[in-house]
Amino acid sequence: MANILAVVEHRQGAVRDITYELLTFGRKLAEKTDGKLTGVLLGHNVDNLTDNLKKHVHRLIVADHDVFKDFNGDVYQQALADIIKKENPFLTLIGNTAFGIDFCPSLATHLGVPFTTDCIDAEIADSGIRVTRQLYDGKMDTHMKLSESPSYMLTMRSGTCPAEEGNLSAEMQKIESPITTQPSYKKFIEYIEAAVGDVDITKADVLVGVGRGIKEQANLSMVEDFAKAIGGVVACSRPIVDANWLPKDRQVGSSGKTVKPKLYIAVGISGAFQHIAGMKNADTIIAINKDSNAPIFNEADYGIVDDLFKVLPALKSKIMELKK
Repeated sequence: MANILAVVEHRQGAVRDITYELLTFGRKLAEKTDGKLTGVLLGHNVDNLTDNLKKHVHRLIVADHDVFKDFNGDVYQQALADIIKKENPFLTLIGNTAFGIDFCPSLATHLGVPFTTDCIDAEIADSGIRVTRQLYDGKMDTHMKLSESPSYMLTMRSGTCPAEEGNLSAEMQKIESPITTQPSYKKFIEYIEAAVGDVDITKADVLVGVGRGIKEQANLSMVEDFAKAIGGVVACSRPIVDANWLPKDRQVGSSGKTVKPKLYIAVGISGAFQHIAGMKNADTIIAINKDSNAPIFNEADYGIVDDLFKVLPALKSKIMELKK
């Protein structure tokens, strides 16, 4: 039986999406061995976050104290070290985000447990943990077995396990905070939000991604007209941003944004692994490319092998006809 502990990531009163992905993954992993998943929520005035979290875990530990009002990696490390020593989980899961990377390596070192970061999969095997990580910007998957230990720690990459609806009803255990004072050498100052463009592609239900197959910037207007006709917005692969045809906040991929729309239409995108990493969890993927061997077709639910300059006008015309 492998009991698993997962750390809840939240910011400015909202649980981050990576948490629900982490809880889905951890729950499935624990249940394979008849284990239980425990969530750990550290925060201040976080009662409003607990109802939904309880649906995703078998047990929820909550430490509510003003020392957790603003995130401080060193505070989290000290608090989690105390909780993990008491809980003694087989595996601790943390999101591979700026939040998790801030304290996970030092926490694992402090506890003396094997750990690794940026995992895309993990399995319990031979009384230990075997993980999958990507090397060379995703060109190669590597499978590694961590050194034998009673306990392990991993950070998981966002988008590797789509979040599912929870149907549990967890027991909630409120505990006294293991730490009550902020360290003097490291303090939270303020949140500085990244500048948001005119469109937030991470919130769109329908995205039309455009790649180098569009040939020139002047042809973007055709894609924008098509996206508008189907109620979507335009996103792009990295070459389009590098050419300054669209702003960086429209880029999908490992060096751009991770998106999970209901529909993703890849237009003239070959399907490099960097781009795939950012959109593979879309509910439905349609690819339009004249190269039948383009890697994008390996990810697509539907594919159209033809010239995009013929396909898009025809699709738009049919859609407008159906709308009448």
